[in-house]
Amino acid sequence: MKTRIGSQACGLLLLALATGVPAQAGERALRVAILSNSPPMSYTDETGKPAGFNVGVARALCEEMKVRCELTVVELADVVDAVAAGEFDFSAVSLLATPTRQARVLFSKPYFHSNSIWFAKPGVEPGAATARVAAVAGSAQHRYARAQGWNVSTVNQHSELPALLSGGTVNAVLIPMATSLTLRENPLIQPLGLQTTVLQAPELSGEVCFSVDPRNPELRDRIDAAFDQIKRDGRFDRLNTEYLPFRLQ
Repeated sequence: MKTRIGSQACGLLLLALATGVPAQAGERALRVAILSNSPPMSYTDETGKPAGFNVGVARALCEEMKVRCELTVVELADVVDAVAAGEFDFSAVSLLATPTRQARVLFSKPYFHSNSIWFAKPGVEPGAATARVAAVAGSAQHRYARAQGWNVSTVNQHSELPALLSGGTVNAVLIPMATSLTLRENPLIQPLGLQTTVLQAPELSGEVCFSVDPRNPELRDRIDAAFDQIKRDGRFDRLNTEYLPFRLQ
């Protein structure tokens, strides 16, 4: 398959990570998929460069593995397909390790536990006939909402959600916990008085991992070892403090 590249990818395509690791002659850089519109986990900063918690973790992992890595922006809906097809060595994207995904790609060890948030106007309950919910294509939240038969508006990026809510196209969104913290600070969202509900369905919560090319279990093991090291030496916690207003569990 050919991956659809995000709208801001031109300046980010094959962007080398500044890890301080000298490239060896003939060494192939690891290809890493990232998102560009999923703050605070992954986004494009004011200078046009990738930033966010997951981007920082990817840099730290590559530094620890002493490899050169290159980032490419993709849409969330394309991540699993692209990694499964070998277009990327791994993705620095927070994914629930669902059975369907595990059948297609390898997963790193979990690096935090995530819940899903129903963020809606007062009185709009999940599954109500009046609920019009938006979710991002390729997400566990989107699959769940569709499976429930809800009235779902599909978007490609989290950045599309504020306009849909403020314009009244939808009256609820179903999103990961970290995304909800950023969304509630958006100027279009603040006047709406939206209410937050944690949905407890098992399909919507669990351990979050990076996905890895299924043909490369050795790389998965190296990534796991690198995760262990950056947690031991404090780099993971420093990134947590820099990008997130809560402690990851």
